[in-house]
Amino acid sequence: IADRERAAFDRAGARIDFVEASSLVASGLAVSPISAISEMAARIALPLLDGLDLPGQPEYETWRLAEQERARRLRMTLLRAVIDRLDEAPSEQADLLLEAVALEPYDDALHGRLLGALARAGRFKEAERQKLLSEEVLCDVAGADLKSLRDAMKSKPVRSTPPHAEAAPPLRQEIRFCRASDGARIAWASVGEGKPMVKTSNWLNHLEYDWESPVWRHVFRAMAARNRLIRYDSRGNGLSDWDTPSFDFNLLVSDLEAVVEAANVDRFHLIGISQGCAVAIDYAIRHPERVSKMVLIGGYARGWNRRGATKFAEEILALITLMRTGWGKDNPVFRQLFTSLFMPDAPPENHEWFNELQRLTTTPENAARLLRALGDVDVSERLHLVRTPTLVAHAIGDLRVPFDAGRELAAGIQGARFVQLETRNHLLPEADPEWPRLLDEIRAFLTE
Repeated sequence: IADRERAAFDRAGARIDFVEASSLVASGLAVSPISAISEMAARIALPLLDGLDLPGQPEYETWRLAEQERARRLRMTLLRAVIDRLDEAPSEQADLLLEAVALEPYDDALHGRLLGALARAGRFKEAERQKLLSEEVLCDVAGADLKSLRDAMKSKPVRSTPPHAEAAPPLRQEIRFCRASDGARIAWASVGEGKPMVKTSNWLNHLEYDWESPVWRHVFRAMAARNRLIRYDSRGNGLSDWDTPSFDFNLLVSDLEAVVEAANVDRFHLIGISQGCAVAIDYAIRHPERVSKMVLIGGYARGWNRRGATKFAEEILALITLMRTGWGKDNPVFRQLFTSLFMPDAPPENHEWFNELQRLTTTPENAARLLRALGDVDVSERLHLVRTPTLVAHAIGDLRVPFDAGRELAAGIQGARFVQLETRNHLLPEADPEWPRLLDEIRAFLTE
């Protein structure tokens, strides 16, 4: 898209290799099939922004070189993931190691692995030539272990076994049920292994539908790649009881308490998204001994009716009135209003899935009652009581929850770390460039 003064790229419907590769890495290479990783490594093999230098533009050139380095590291990550799975196919492994050594020429361990793979593949003449090249490159590298190169050459030839082309076994969630304090039946699911991570419920959830939805699947699979992920459908939607007399905030917190007890976890990371942030905060205050760290994404301390924005509140009240008549219809036009607030820049597929999710997961009356109840949520006066290490992330252009609401959370929670996301999406699709960055921030925070 261009005019006389500027040019812009319309990303709608576009597939960007660099973004998809980053998302693949962020989602967890350990659970990705080797074929998918290999294909992605090949797709980003060409130099990024090559030949697109602009003389006299030092800031642009600094950015361009930084992006090229980022792309190089990304491809190296993909190559290493494939190489690590090819120990039984030394010839294929050696071919990829040649590429890896070209990307990391001063890594003596890579040179050693390359020589070992060539020897195990029976490619002895090639190994001898490579040994001379490796020694020449590494001779002036401080700390390089040249002896390991000679040792690698002693590897015995082995019969090559082609790499297994099948995908890694898919993660399978287990769905169970428990009872909240008032007897409401709550559906919850567990998937993955590792330290428990509990995600609070938000607008709106369905354990089975979300697991396959492009709106959520990249989020849940990334979380379950390294942790035991526990999530649930709160009362009134999804697989939990729809017939509920109240959406009182304390009852929403009791849903979380019931799931934690049913899952039999003593200490865990707590993840809140959107309205789930207030529930997470209240739980962390009530049970500080159980929450290791807390991550709050796109959340708020005060509901729409408590923020003092009269015009915004009037708009929500009008939407609530319309919900009772337009929510459950086959025509998704009305639900699209909500979808556009949650993910304005998401691909059309995400919009279609989210429109259908909202229709399937609850009744028009429940949707209206829940939205009305969320307007009166207010934990702002209790933020100072949070003692759990907390990461707060919020999109600067969020249309669903104002950016200032995220800043209020971070400012009110002692020692909270704040991450500003450069996007308009309240729920980040996999193709959003900020999704890999957000996942990196979360993983770095949780492993500190």
